[in-house]
Amino acid sequence: MNKTRLIAACVLLAAAVGAFTQRISRDMRDFEVPYTVAVRAAAAAPLYRAEDEHYQFKYLPAFAVLAIPLGLMPLPVAKGVWFVGSVALLMALMALSVRLLPEQRKSTTILVISAIVVLAKFYARELDMGQVNLIFAVAATGAFVAMKEGHDLLAALLLVLTIAIKPYGALLLPVLLVRRHKAATVASGVGVLLLFALPMPLYGWSGTIDLHESWWKTVTGTTAPNLLNPDNISLASMYAKWLGTGTLSAILAAASACVLMIGAAIVFFRRRLVWAPEGLEGSLLLLLIPLLSPQGWDYVLLIATPAIVYLANYQDLLPAPWRALTIVAALTIGLSLFDLMGRAAYAAFMGAAVISVCALVLVGALFTLRWRSVA
Repeated sequence: MNKTRLIAACVLLAAAVGAFTQRISRDMRDFEVPYTVAVRAAAAAPLYRAEDEHYQFKYLPAFAVLAIPLGLMPLPVAKGVWFVGSVALLMALMALSVRLLPEQRKSTTILVISAIVVLAKFYARELDMGQVNLIFAVAATGAFVAMKEGHDLLAALLLVLTIAIKPYGALLLPVLLVRRHKAATVASGVGVLLLFALPMPLYGWSGTIDLHESWWKTVTGTTAPNLLNPDNISLASMYAKWLGTGTLSAILAAASACVLMIGAAIVFFRRRLVWAPEGLEGSLLLLLIPLLSPQGWDYVLLIATPAIVYLANYQDLLPAPWRALTIVAALTIGLSLFDLMGRAAYAAFMGAAVISVCALVLVGALFTLRWRSVA
């Protein structure tokens, strides 16, 4: 790290610590979810409870077991550790996203600033709430970098970790599987099985089965009420906001998801035409996750940091209409701030699912890069 980057990192860390001591330490409400289930897991207590209401735990039981060390600390200390770790992870995510590029055509400064302009509000919200998206994004991006550099077993381990953090990490496995590295494929399969078995020493066989049944009921039972939440940017939410909840919206969401997955398959099919194809493929799948997940909150878009870095790096190689549309979509995402727009305008903006549409434009831009064999 050169002197300028070291100074910038120190300034960022100092600002973050100042923000934490002044305000964020009193917030981080979402962090209390993994903290609470970590305490429950250590006591082999039920993890999924309806009385938790909006703050119900919705991840795999393995996550709670892995989080047990957090639950051994007093809550204020655990918050501080998590916050400092999250700031470090944000810097790591930027570095890994740049490192993922097959060729760096723009300066690191331009690439990082591009990501910050588009996603800064989501980074800030992540830190303020104490969410787990940064660790997910770093594990996923680290896995793609590992594949690019030929470390497939490490990539398999990191992808299993993403599934432990959030189950939709399973959507990222195709990036590894298409490489046909037998040892890594076996390792990822064994790793996923171990995730499901991880609670057994604490809960026993039947207790572990009950936990996974409770997890499924919690996830499926809390999806419909969240579709009309303004912050939900999933395809299911987009159509529900436009047409209302019902059969037609569900059918259109499912059809759109199929179209996106077919597009992703085409991207994979054309991987032989480019060098180091894993980066764009992984970036595309990370961008798709909040669109495909019925509970895809807008701040989850921060996991698309590699996608933004890719588009900033190659934007001049997009056809002129796509380039203009991509820039407008990216700026719309980044500059749609509540404090700038005001309550009424922001509510109307989110109610119209504009962020979802903009994310779909970015998906199209990544697809275009692969279709043109750029990356």
